[in-house]
Amino acid sequence: MSAQDIGDLIGAIDQGTSSSRFFIFDAKTAELLTYHQVEIKQLLPKEGWVEEDPKEILSSVLECMEKAVENLKALNIDPGKLKAIGITNQRETTVVWDKVTGEPLYNAIVWLDLRTASTVEKLVASAPKQSKDHLRPLCGLPLSTYFSAVKLRWLLDNSDTVRQGVKDNRCMFGTVDSWLIWNLTGGVKGGVHATDVTNASRTMLMNISKLQWDPELCKFFDIPMDVLPEIRSSGEVYGHLAAGPLKGLPIAGVLGDQQSALVGQACLSKGKAKNTYGTGCFLLYNTGTELVLSENGLLTTVGYKFGKEPTVYALEGSVAIAGAAVRWLRDNLGVIDTSPDVEKLASSVDSTHDCYFVPAFSGLFCPYWQSDARGTICGITQFTTKAHIARAALEAVCFQTRELLEAMNQDSKIPLQSLQVDGGMTANSLLMQLQADLLGIPVVRPSMPETTALGAAMAAGYAVGVWQFDSGTLGAITTDTFTPSITQEDRDHQFARWKKAVTRCMNWAETEEKVTGASSE
Repeated sequence: MSAQDIGDLIGAIDQGTSSSRFFIFDAKTAELLTYHQVEIKQLLPKEGWVEEDPKEILSSVLECMEKAVENLKALNIDPGKLKAIGITNQRETTVVWDKVTGEPLYNAIVWLDLRTASTVEKLVASAPKQSKDHLRPLCGLPLSTYFSAVKLRWLLDNSDTVRQGVKDNRCMFGTVDSWLIWNLTGGVKGGVHATDVTNASRTMLMNISKLQWDPELCKFFDIPMDVLPEIRSSGEVYGHLAAGPLKGLPIAGVLGDQQSALVGQACLSKGKAKNTYGTGCFLLYNTGTELVLSENGLLTTVGYKFGKEPTVYALEGSVAIAGAAVRWLRDNLGVIDTSPDVEKLASSVDSTHDCYFVPAFSGLFCPYWQSDARGTICGITQFTTKAHIARAALEAVCFQTRELLEAMNQDSKIPLQSLQVDGGMTANSLLMQLQADLLGIPVVRPSMPETTALGAAMAAGYAVGVWQFDSGTLGAITTDTFTPSITQEDRDHQFARWKKAVTRCMNWAETEEKVTGASSE
């Protein structure tokens, strides 16, 4: 296709945990024309703490947009063909800022940060029957360090600046989407303070059936409702870009990253599911307009809501550490030089030789919700090499996905016959083959892996009338399929050994109170 033949375009900001990216898609064919990516620094001020600089997040997004537009011009394509942009983002990550100065009141507290463990303990203790599931009927989520309300409660308890900001009626709260929307639409000069239903459904403050901030939930966490953004649908015009090369363009679609991947993978009917392999691992199963509360440790979340269309819900299984384990091998141990090197290293051995790596760096998410679990490597002998540990790290991602899938199958009563996958780690073909082997079902990988960004582009394009959700629009996406190559007996034996390794990592972390008590004796 020549540059002259290209019609309407849609842009998508994908602000993830490890990088920001801006993509430009053809609205008619869903073809990715160009993109730009900038890595984000993760700040680790204390053990278990993970922060990012909100200003760096914003500047990286602006740089990506500028560079992607330059790329488009280099392809002789007119940026004027862009009709809207969508935003997809790392969810739960919590930003608070001053609405008068526009300055952050604290660093962004990232979704996998563990500092709130003692906050969670206190909240669980205050709940009837001391149940971490007390709020599930209202918000679909268990009390956990994972969600935004707990992080905001910690900030109100521990930051004088944030407390003063609330007292002075200057504090604004939002997940990363809200921070970006507010700044991109003008910031202190009339910026829009809003979020979408998918991101709001990850805060523990939104009523999952009414799609509104819930006074009872806000009272439980003791969070003032006037700091919260307005909740809107995933596909509508939020506002217009106030500056930069795309000034005046509407922001017309917003989705949390995992929900965006659900849309981008065209899992738009009940019973369809996808698994995204990124920093963490996230399996979402479309339950249609039915709100299903899990009996097996999964989360009930909003899948998407386009304009005035009915709300679509999903069940989600979340794993905190997937690609982050490979990053740990690279940055902390120096076992590999670049993340893609893990495939070659892990392929140099035929198995882990009974070595199992449980990467519970941030506790365990679904289906255990065990915040005091910690990383464990079991079965090490003198024969074990870095290659066995690298392979065990990849297998850990696959075993955790099997745990999610088993919980999903029990909740839905309809076992998945194949698994659609996306995310950066899916470029690793060994991982995909191991996943098929350990699940016992085919794993289907799209040739264009950027389905998370595609979902946000689809939402924005739909809102401005240039994108139709039909098979023709997505027909250009071809796939690779990985089929199981080991026996059921071998698969189940390895999974049983994994389960045994998981039991070894439980109840390891001590609470601050225990540590303080021990040191003062």
